[in-house]
Amino acid sequence: MQVLTGRITANAKVSTLKNDRKVINFYIAINDSYKTKGSEAVTKIVTYFNCSYWRNEIIAQYLLKGTIVELCGRISVTAWVNNDGEPKAGLNFHTTEIKLLGKSNPHETNAKEIVQPTANNGEPEIKDDLPF
Repeated sequence: MQVLTGRITANAKVSTLKNDRKVINFYIAINDSYKTKGSEAVTKIVTYFNCSYWRNEIIAQYLLKGTIVELCGRISVTAWVNNDGEPKAGLNFHTTEIKLLGKSNPHETNAKEIVQPTANNGEPEIKDDLPF
């Protein structure tokens, strides 16, 4: 299982499939930077992941653009040829756990952690005891 921490790039969308199963789709960006040996120039890299979450669509209301999230799950790669015949590829993250680390609105306080559903009614448990 891999863990990724990144910022959501657009509000999450809930899709209903033919069999009435629901999936939440959202994208995250992960920023990184490095200096090459013997250089003072900093190279910045942004990696984008297409994320999907199948367990509980209620969390979609918290997955807003700009929110920082920590995700657990597995990475996969998709490759295809577009309509112009150009090869394309994308990174997917099949999410099994989501933690909200920071809200999209910096003026809001009391960040919340969303934990997997533990109650019989399928609602996620929300904890408000984070120190930030």
